[in-house]
This record gives sequence, C-alpha cells and structure tokens, in this order.
Amino acid sequence: MSNKIANWWRSQQFQSALRRGDTRLAVQKLQEIQKSGARFSWLEKLFRDKLQFERYSQNYKKEAENLSCKLHAALQLRENPESQVDFNILAPNQELIDFITKIYYLIYHDENKLQCTGIDERIFDNFEAKLVEYLHEEFRKIPDKQLVLKLQDALEDINSLKNGQDPDYGFSLTPHVYFMKYFLENVYCTYLVWFLIYKAGLLPTKINILDIAAGPGTVVYGLALFLQSCSDFFSMPQMQISYYSLEKQDAFQFRGLQFWRRYIESGKNPVNAYFRFVTTDIFAWDHQSSNIPKNFFDFIVISHCFFSDTEKRVQANNIYKEIFTNSLKNQGYVILIVQDKKFFKYYDAYQCEDYEQEKRLVSKFTGELGLELVWYKYLISTGLRTPLGSGEFAKFAKEKLPKLQYMSPMVQKYLGQKYQSNYTLDDYVILAKKS
Repeated sequence: MSNKIANWWRSQQFQSALRRGDTRLAVQKLQEIQKSGARFSWLEKLFRDKLQFERYSQNYKKEAENLSCKLHAALQLRENPESQVDFNILAPNQELIDFITKIYYLIYHDENKLQCTGIDERIFDNFEAKLVEYLHEEFRKIPDKQLVLKLQDALEDINSLKNGQDPDYGFSLTPHVYFMKYFLENVYCTYLVWFLIYKAGLLPTKINILDIAAGPGTVVYGLALFLQSCSDFFSMPQMQISYYSLEKQDAFQFRGLQFWRRYIESGKNPVNAYFRFVTTDIFAWDHQSSNIPKNFFDFIVISHCFFSDTEKRVQANNIYKEIFTNSLKNQGYVILIVQDKKFFKYYDAYQCEDYEQEKRLVSKFTGELGLELVWYKYLISTGLRTPLGSGEFAKFAKEKLPKLQYMSPMVQKYLGQKYQSNYTLDDYVILAKKS
C-alpha cells in the first residue's frame, strides 16, 4: 500500500473515530498521521489544537487546585497556630473524591459497610490488558505439555484455600496462577484502601511501607494505580515511596518487580518507588538479626496473611506484634485486610446482618494483634453482610459487576474456568495503630 493510500485510510479511520466519540482511537490515528510526515487536514489541525488547549487548561486547573489546598492549609495554620498542618500529607481533593465515589458506585450502607460495583476503566482496562500480554509472553517460553502440568500443580495448591487450608505457594508457576486468579481483584481492593486512606487525610507524599507476605507487591500496585487517578485531577507533588516486601517466595517478588518495570515504570508518569526485598519465612522471623528498619514505617500492611490453623495464627500474631513494636513509627498505622468468610470462621461465627456482632469481632481481632482500632470498612460487592447463594451471586455479578474482559478468556483457556470473571470485593479493611 502506498503512503498516500495509507494516509488516506488513516484519515478515514480518524474521522470515523471522531464520529463515534472514540477519542483514544482518534488520538492514535492523529499520531500515526503525524509520524508518516503527511500534512494535517483542517479537521485534524482543529482536533490537534483542541487537545493542546485541553491539556493546557487541565494543567492550569491542577496547579490552581494544588495552590488552593496549600493556601487553605496556610490560612488554617495562621488562624490556629497550635494546629498541626502537615504539608507532607497529600491534601484530599474533593473533585477527585466525588469522581471516585461516582465511577466506582460507592454506597455507604452504614458507617462501616461500603458497597462497590463500579470501576475506572481508563485505569484498570489497560492494566489488565498489559498483564495478560505479559503472561502470554511468559507461557510461550514453556513447552505446551510442561505448561499444562506446571499450571495444574500451582492451581491445585492455590485452590486449597477453598478447603480452608493454607497453600504452600512454592510451585514455579504459582505467581502466574495468582496473577490470573486473584491479583487484579486484590489490586482493585487495595486501590480502594489507599483511596480511603487518602480521603481521611492520612496519605504522606513520602511514604514508607512494609508489606508482610507481600506476594508480587499487590499493595504497592494498588497505590500506584490510585496515584494515577490523582494525577488526572491535580498537580502531583513529588511522591517518594519506599516499599519493603517481606515474602517467603522469591519467585513472587521477582515476577512482581518484572511486571512493575514493564508496566508502571514504562508509563508516562512513573511512580517514584524504591524497592527492598526481604525473602524469608514469617515463621522464621528473628527481629534481633532482622535488617528491617526500626521505627521507620508509616504503614505496615498485612493483606490476607491470616492463617486457618489456630496454632499457626497465634504464632503469626505474636510475630506481627513484635514487628509492629519494633518497626512501626509511633504515629504510623497498620492496615489489615482479611477476607470475610475467613474472618468469621476464626471465631466460629456466622455472617449475618448483626452489626454489633461485627464490631465486637473486629475489635477482638485488632486487640489480639496488640493494636488499637482507628476505623474499619467492610468492602463488599453485594451490599449485604449475609452471603448470597452461588446462583444468586452469579446472576448479580453478571448484571452489576465490572468484568475481567481480557483475563477471563485466559483463565478459561489455561485453568479450565467455565464462567466470566468479575471484579468482586468481600474484605474487611481495618486501620489500626499501636496501643
């Protein structure tokens, strides 16, 4: 095809995209026309100028909002000199808060129960597509017969969760199966967790995080995607993230960092993050020989690393308490994320709409870790404390919940799943501090 015909075809695609309101495709075609060296038509010039104006306008709006937040804080300090105004905290932006509340369909049914049935497709669609692309490339390196066997071993191990057992997570393709089955939903959850921290005015611009049983770094991915949302609404200050991963399996750490470099660091505005990997079994923890910094972390996060076995859980809790005592800043916070069914199973309790029972159990859970409860949220897709039956939930998910449109075909192909996957939530998120 000659250059003249190719450019004519690009121009037609550009015009078609404009008529459909597909701005992303129109921008892509405009860039292709520019790269080809062809002259823009009057319509293409008009669209280019419109984009430039919107970009300048948005930058001005972001900077104005940022200055407004600083001015408001300065006025507060002047009126009340004894107040503690921390300019190192990322100031909550009401426009962003309203946007996330709307696009994620966040509904507070009461003080603690928060239903979420939406998603920001601009953030998560691209993230999901790039993860699928990465996994396909990884699988192409493995002969088909070996791939089937290795995936089966890893899947059987991870599926032991359904039987109330604690997986080993030690197979060569365990990180890949985790990426396919749980990673995206857990990043979705941690995105909302960081949103709640930000909304409460607790997110520092220089933040030190210790992630216990970190897996591939789900917690820091959720933060990175949330900061992408922030950058769309205001001029971001220079963020600095120090992320310590404490994880038993080095394969999880390696794959998590590999995808981070591929996706996060290759983006337009990469997150300024420093990684430190400590590869050790939590049950072999010894704070005397540990190289984890003392009195250093703003947040210590434990996401889903709470054990079904009672003896293991008691042992782990004692180790967690020791880490909190030694490594959490005095003004720091602990974030605990625990799946609802597992949470109630700990106390031989039934999930129901008994709000008072829930509060008692959350306080007990927090106290057993030597912590003082600040607040908690029950993040749930259905808006109910009582679980739906499998058929009812499948119908609800199909009608109401965002789909994993790129990952579902992959899970169906490689793991034999028969249904469409959705972004779902069923976690208790607990914010606590030292007693």
